[in-house]
Amino acid sequence: MAGEDLSSSELAERPRSPLSVDAFLHRQDALEGALNEATAHMGLTRWFWGEGVCLLAADRLAQATRTPAPEWVSGFYAAHLRTAPVLEHVNNLAPGAALADAYGRAPTPEALNLLELCYAWFRESEHATRAPNGALEHWPGGVWADTVYMAGEFLLRAGLILERPEMVAEAVEQWLAHAELLQDPVSGLFAHGTQAGERIPCHWGRANAWIALAGVDLWRATGSEEVRERVLIQLDALAVYQPEHGVWDVLVDSPVEVRGILETSAAAGLGAAMLRAGRLLLDEDPTSEQGGTLFEAGDLAVRGSLAYVDDGWLTRVSAGTILQLIPFGYSVIRDDRPQPWGQGLAIEALAAYRETHR
Repeated sequence: MAGEDLSSSELAERPRSPLSVDAFLHRQDALEGALNEATAHMGLTRWFWGEGVCLLAADRLAQATRTPAPEWVSGFYAAHLRTAPVLEHVNNLAPGAALADAYGRAPTPEALNLLELCYAWFRESEHATRAPNGALEHWPGGVWADTVYMAGEFLLRAGLILERPEMVAEAVEQWLAHAELLQDPVSGLFAHGTQAGERIPCHWGRANAWIALAGVDLWRATGSEEVRERVLIQLDALAVYQPEHGVWDVLVDSPVEVRGILETSAAAGLGAAMLRAGRLLLDEDPTSEQGGTLFEAGDLAVRGSLAYVDDGWLTRVSAGTILQLIPFGYSVIRDDRPQPWGQGLAIEALAAYRETHR
């Protein structure tokens, strides 16, 4: 259409080639160590979403490799268990997911109290506003895909560990309420969010990663057929849009304003979700064509995104991104410095690779 602004896309850096399978396997241990070490030096201290992504990913990788979680993880929780954090926003629920898993291994009254505080915020806070269909709003008047990861992983894991089925049911309800508002009925992709009740048709990569990661975890834990159906429609669509180098543009369907502007954290998260979904399907039926396609796409996304790890840092990770109303808005988000969610999603990709390759 007239007026398209290509000033960012025309200057986009060329993509790197994905790591070959042999190169990845040769570097796998080193990548895990380097990413964990770099993340430990980020000075993560806030009870907030970036920290939550790193904590859960580090815990999952430790479980997959049967090694202790990094020391910075236990140190992070020790500080917040001594003095409970202030909960003001849905993003403050994200660290509760890994805390729930840690509580399951070593329960303490302090950890239980913090988990209960997080759940009370979700249920009772005046800041936990809802859309008319019950979806927890990210900001008043706006439903974002991010929320089903930040709140949903906490609800799922705490519900399982504490044997509170109502929390697990709420995680499923939230995922489906968000899907009702955000999933495009034609493509199956997810919009980043809504504005004043209207879905904005910008299919941001990291938003699709958040909702896919949470959706696959819910499907595996609960067997929800509706979550399974919706997340597989999404992942099938993403496999079609995936470029041959494995890393999607910042908007995964590549409108011209962002074409060639890659976003590696989204690819790492989507790769993890695809590997886990593909493995679930292949475990059900080893001849599943859909399972094989998703597994291959996830493998490529992981190897493609991790080709951008330099000295333990995942590069070309977009900064914290608010909802943009037009595609061009996503072309000007800075991606020139390390971000905790980039580190966390890279580690998540490594964890999923360990979990699913047998």
